[in-house]
Amino acid sequence: MIRRLLIAALLGAPLAACQTAQQQPVASMDDDNWYVGSIPDQPHNIPLVDRRKMDPKYARQTVEYKGPEKPGSIVVDIDERMLYLVQPEGKAIRYGVGVGKQGFSWRGVATIGRKAVWPNWSPTKTMVGIKPDLPRYVEAGLDNPLGARALYLHQNGADTLFRIHGTNEPWSIGEQVSSGCVRMLNEDVADLYERVPVGTTVYVKRNGRYRV
Repeated sequence: MIRRLLIAALLGAPLAACQTAQQQPVASMDDDNWYVGSIPDQPHNIPLVDRRKMDPKYARQTVEYKGPEKPGSIVVDIDERMLYLVQPEGKAIRYGVGVGKQGFSWRGVATIGRKAVWPNWSPTKTMVGIKPDLPRYVEAGLDNPLGARALYLHQNGADTLFRIHGTNEPWSIGEQVSSGCVRMLNEDVADLYERVPVGTTVYVKRNGRYRV
C-alpha cells in the first residue's frame, strides 16, 4: 500500500534531491515474477532478482578498468548506468544501476558519510511542498524506496541528500528514472555495502567528467 501511494502521488512530479519514486506503471510493482527466492538478511530477507529478465551487461562482474581513480574508490558513470568499485591491478567490480532522470542527475566528488542497513525514508520539505499527501515517514522494509542498504553521500561534512541505495523496482536498473540518486539491486547494494567503509571517495560523472 505504501509503495502504491508513493508512486501514485509522484508520477509526473518535478522532484528534488534524492527522491526515489520511479515512473513505471503501478501494475509493474506487483510483478512477483521478477523474483526467484531470497537471500537471508536481518531484519528482512533480500528478494533475489531473476537475472534472466535483465540485460546481462548489468550483472555484477569484474572488468578491466583503466581510470585514474585509486583502488577502493567508487565511480558512477551516469551515461553508462554503471557503478565501478575500483580494484588493484587495473580491475573493477562493476554493477548496473539506475540513475536520475534528465535534469536531476548530480555529478561531483563526495564521500560516504554514513551507511545504513534497511534504512527508513522521509521525503524532503521540497517534496512535501509539491505533494502534501505523501507519508512523512516510511519504516524500513520491502516497500521502502531506499531498499536494503543506503550509502549517504556527503561533501565537506554535509549531507548532499543524494544516496546510493537499493530498490524494490528491479526493472529500473539501466534506466534514467530516479530523481538524482543512484539505485542498485538490493543484492548488489548489500554486496557493495560490505566492501566499502565510511569515508570512501565517490566520483559521479556525466559526459566523462565529474568536475562541474
